[in-house]
Amino acid sequence: MSKVSLKDISARAPKDFNKQETKDQTSKILEELDDLQNLLFAENQHSVLVVIQGMDASGKDGVIRNVFTSMNPQGVKVKSFKAPTAEELSHDFLWRIHSNAPAKGMIQIFNRSHYEDILVTRVHKWCDDVTAKKRMNAINDFEELLFLHNNTRILKFYLHVSPEEQRERLDERIKNPSKMWKYNANDFEETKLWDIYMQMYEECFENCSVIPWTIVPSDQNWYKEYIIASALRDALTELKMQYPGLKK
Repeated sequence: MSKVSLKDISARAPKDFNKQETKDQTSKILEELDDLQNLLFAENQHSVLVVIQGMDASGKDGVIRNVFTSMNPQGVKVKSFKAPTAEELSHDFLWRIHSNAPAKGMIQIFNRSHYEDILVTRVHKWCDDVTAKKRMNAINDFEELLFLHNNTRILKFYLHVSPEEQRERLDERIKNPSKMWKYNANDFEETKLWDIYMQMYEECFENCSVIPWTIVPSDQNWYKEYIIASALRDALTELKMQYPGLKK
């Protein structure tokens, strides 16, 4: 991927996209995904890893709920990567990631991922540039390993939300009783580091694009869900899967 400047990329849908028409298209795609995921599970020859990254309140949980719960839960797993435990810190940084890579027939979603180890760690200077570069190389090797040797299709999404929309969503967590459980005072402190986060993400895109990123405008949930559902549908269709015949 060539050098990305996130400030030059809109966080909103193109003006020619109609909200209701797009939502209707998404509903049809979700029906297709239900069939495709069943085929993936039955054929048991490929797997899919979906990496979802984004700033706080970019809508990671919402897109998982609204796109992936239309499929059979037996074939979809979600792993949210929080701050590493003491045991995880005693291993290499990919140890906890590799153990959650998808088995054949499965769709595995990473809500945050191995990329946190070259993003938040650099923002807070827990990881120096030399170590970060080594980690970037290791990430590229890891993703290539999954792709080439385990038939794992990897889809990487950055949910691109504007700072104004992020602030509005964070404020809603204070006011809306149904969202108060998400409130974390530290999220507001992290917003002060916005420019540094953007720089770290841009360097991530530049150095870890052996498997390409999709930058998803995410100020409008309906458009974000359409983009991700479409990409997943297209990726599964390209596998040209077939149901296995009777076992002999």
